[in-house]
Amino acid sequence: MSRIGPGNETSTKHEQILQYIQDLKIGTKISVRAIAKALGVSEGTAYKAFKEAESVGLVSTKERIGTVRIDRKRREALDQLTFGEVAEIVEGRLFGGAAGLDKTLHKFVIGAMELDAMLRYIDESSLLIVGNRVGAHRCALEEGAGVLITGGFEPGAEVIKLADERSLPVISSRHDTFTVASMINRAMYDRLIKRKIMLLEDIVTFSRPADVLHAGDTVYGFHRLSRETGYSRFPVVDERGKVVGMMTAKDAVGYPEDHAVEKLMTKQPITAAPNITVTSAAHTMAAEGIDLLPIVDRHRKLLGVVTRQEVLDAMRFAGKQPESGETFEDLMWAGFMAVQSSAGHEDWEMAYKGTITPQMSGSLGMVSEGLMATLMTQAARRMIRETARRDYLLESMTTYFVRPVQIDSEITIIPKALEMSRKFTKLEIEVRDTKGLAAKAMLTAQMIDPY
Repeated sequence: MSRIGPGNETSTKHEQILQYIQDLKIGTKISVRAIAKALGVSEGTAYKAFKEAESVGLVSTKERIGTVRIDRKRREALDQLTFGEVAEIVEGRLFGGAAGLDKTLHKFVIGAMELDAMLRYIDESSLLIVGNRVGAHRCALEEGAGVLITGGFEPGAEVIKLADERSLPVISSRHDTFTVASMINRAMYDRLIKRKIMLLEDIVTFSRPADVLHAGDTVYGFHRLSRETGYSRFPVVDERGKVVGMMTAKDAVGYPEDHAVEKLMTKQPITAAPNITVTSAAHTMAAEGIDLLPIVDRHRKLLGVVTRQEVLDAMRFAGKQPESGETFEDLMWAGFMAVQSSAGHEDWEMAYKGTITPQMSGSLGMVSEGLMATLMTQAARRMIRETARRDYLLESMTTYFVRPVQIDSEITIIPKALEMSRKFTKLEIEVRDTKGLAAKAMLTAQMIDPY
């Protein structure tokens, strides 16, 4: 029995390469062949380590730029783009300042004004988007800003030299200024949406060692660790720190103290990667009936653990956060509002009314089947949130399209709870327009409590 955290296992060639990459200066360009030669390993081994380094945020490989050592990306600053990410978004080519690709920028300046006026808006960590104006390129770099040259123009040798000296990227894109600005704005807006999506790595402290058992431990070791920690479920790891099993109090019942854990544990237990969503982890834990989920890397090495209570607490927190960007589903639902039946004339208690806009139409000028199904699931989700203060994870949905609905039609979506318990729900959803029933669905889902 012991505690395990990152980095307490015997070093391998793979880990030596990762450490070598981590020790490189930020902005250093690297290649598989160069590292293989420097460390005396095969290019195949170096390539595998490269992919691992990329997945954990040590390096970034971009077209026309190559592979560069970067800082680990922080989820808290997800809405902030780096110069390297901008280069990728605008399909740009890097000419200088590679060491600054991982720097984040706080604003963009469109160079559509006289140079003196432009300089009032340029400051450190900004990005100047401008055409073939050499003076503006040089002044921006001197002020601590990066440069994005539009129209496919290339910078001069003097500008490239200054960019390298200041570690400020100079990027060229074949697109015009308007297109480039639109591409960047779209990327930033998408990040606002992503920031609200909570991942396991956001709620688990991987630097905190996890309580574990080793395959060679005994039932006595399990009971001792259980008394010390107050827990009754532990991952079992091998000498490399890889998860090979899960040991619980139920597994130990009735066995002598000297019995080996390896013979009692559940082998090949369910694990999760650090970059999966908290919602996905909650669904897995509920469906499998487990209270502790080991979090592992791509080689199944243990990074940490998360409990079901931690997952539920995170979901409640996320559910209370303000919206930070509209998804396509939000935009579809924007014109719908809740209505209630009056004087008992309707056979429903709550429904949602809205109009089918032209953007919702399919190829035949009628509302698309996929969008109709989405509207029905949105109505069901809102009904459950408003009446039961809960949410759900969809398990199955059978949809029937009775007849097409044309654009500009006003529809009413009516979700009815056929069965609703603490864990599961079954709903019947109808879509009606002025002609009557247009679509119907039967939905079953797993209930969750994010509030």
